[in-house]
Amino acid sequence: MGLFKRNPFGHILFLKKWIIRVFGFATHQRFRGFNSLQIEGSEVLRQLPDRHVLFISNHQTYFADVVAMYHVFNASLKGREDSIKNIFYIWKPKLNLYYVAASETMKAGWLPRILAYVGAVTVDRTWRSQGKELEEKREVNQDQVENIKVALDDGWVITFPQGTTKSFKPIRKGTAHIIKNYKPIVVPIVIDGFRRSFDKKGLHLKKKGILQSMVIKEPLDIDYENDTIEQIVEKVEMAIEQHPSFLKVIPEEFIEEEKVLNEKRTYKYYKKDER
Repeated sequence: MGLFKRNPFGHILFLKKWIIRVFGFATHQRFRGFNSLQIEGSEVLRQLPDRHVLFISNHQTYFADVVAMYHVFNASLKGREDSIKNIFYIWKPKLNLYYVAASETMKAGWLPRILAYVGAVTVDRTWRSQGKELEEKREVNQDQVENIKVALDDGWVITFPQGTTKSFKPIRKGTAHIIKNYKPIVVPIVIDGFRRSFDKKGLHLKKKGILQSMVIKEPLDIDYENDTIEQIVEKVEMAIEQHPSFLKVIPEEFIEEEKVLNEKRTYKYYKKDER
């Protein structure tokens, strides 16, 4: 790899590699030390092609979720079986890995700006700005949508289709349009425990000894030609366990944002009781 070779967004790959290495070594203990990350489905990652894959996930913090995925993806591709042990998997990271993030989030300080260089594909929220809901939605920036296609054509892209860290919020139809129009392989991921471990931004450790989890599921079965946007939205909701039907198996006192602390295990526990 040439010293100044760049990706389609103009980022120097040599510099990107070193940023990933530094942040990888700096954050490893957050998922294997101070807390424990339980992983399922690492074999799914090894079966995927090198490009044109879209990962969809629920969202609990701004940055810790993505950082954990960088660890899990690179560890799995280096042969780790549902584990991120032996941090040296990060020495040769996957460089064509991207994530979709809000523009204003990635401009809020020097650290987010550095993290953006790692692989952020930034988009302007059409419904929210400066932490407030907009009275009128902004028009979609088509250049930003095209950047997601560029990232997909180059590699893997992580997106959080709810566009918020709050649980059980609606799936944004923009994700469904991207799936239908660009026809990527769509891989669902369900995470848990990050809200308890970190602050909202995912930069500061809030509590130690938390069992975090990441479940990587088989790719979704999508009929790109015949599935409607609404059908794709529902498939995404079900796959990342954010469909309204999941609320029916959670006691009412757990529904408030700060009380939904361990969503995946709660789902399984109450579903089992119902059966």
